[in-house]
Amino acid sequence: MDFDAACAIICAVQTEKLFAAAGRRQPPAPCAAADQLEGDCMKLIFAIVSNDDSSRVSKELTKNKYSVTKLATTGGFLMAGNTTFLIGTDDDRVDDVIRIIGMHSKKRTQMVPSSASYGVGMYTSFPVEVQVGGATIFVTNIERFEKL
Repeated sequence: MDFDAACAIICAVQTEKLFAAAGRRQPPAPCAAADQLEGDCMKLIFAIVSNDDSSRVSKELTKNKYSVTKLATTGGFLMAGNTTFLIGTDDDRVDDVIRIIGMHSKKRTQMVPSSASYGVGMYTSFPVEVQVGGATIFVTNIERFEKL
């Protein structure tokens, strides 16, 4: 199974769980402009957050009555541990979710070891300052939701 197929399966399963927890049956099929005005359009938010910030983000989202699924992930320049949050919500609440995530996931600098080669067999190590933390957020439309 390739990466895209695995992601599609995980997203489908997690989406079903999220909206089941939210008590939603089925939003209107694709969100049209008229649906968005009525607030019936559902969104799925993927938020990738540093493990250092994940507990604060999770606590605040839950405190504000958002259903959250957490996935342990790894990636980025440092291949460091991250948490990917899956959050299902109405279209009119997306900005609030992004605001909460932004308030509790801060960028910061960190020193990491690096090495340079000065010829055959000669290496030196020196620290390099890199920016870590913050959040990467994707927002997608939900075409269909079923609670069984």
